[in-house]
Amino acid sequence: QVQLVESGGGLVQPGGSLKLSCTASGSIFSINVMGWYRQAPGKQRELVATISSGGNTNYADSVKGRLTISRDNAKNTVYLQMNSPKPEDTAIYYCNADLKVGRWSPQYTYWGQGTQVTVSS
Repeated sequence: QVQLVESGGGLVQPGGSLKLSCTASGSIFSINVMGWYRQAPGKQRELVATISSGGNTNYADSVKGRLTISRDNAKNTVYLQMNSPKPEDTAIYYCNADLKVGRWSPQYTYWGQGTQVTVSS
């Protein structure tokens, strides 16, 4: 069984910093792309950033230059560094991972349970 567990959410002031972590555990053979998504109240879930196993990154235009995604493949962990967050970054942040549980198994997408980030003074 595979689990993704996020941590690091909370209250942060505008212009401050916060770092989210998400670790995948369980029977994992390989992880391809890992990513962060978010959902604000009354809005649909949206992409924040993704990162491939080789380190290639992709960002939503709204977060470029402020949020940075990274990963530690040895720890099956993806991070989201939030620098100078804005109130509009307030949302529940979810991580996901495209992974295989065996060499010959298909690739599936797994999601974490989400962590709340509130940007407010």
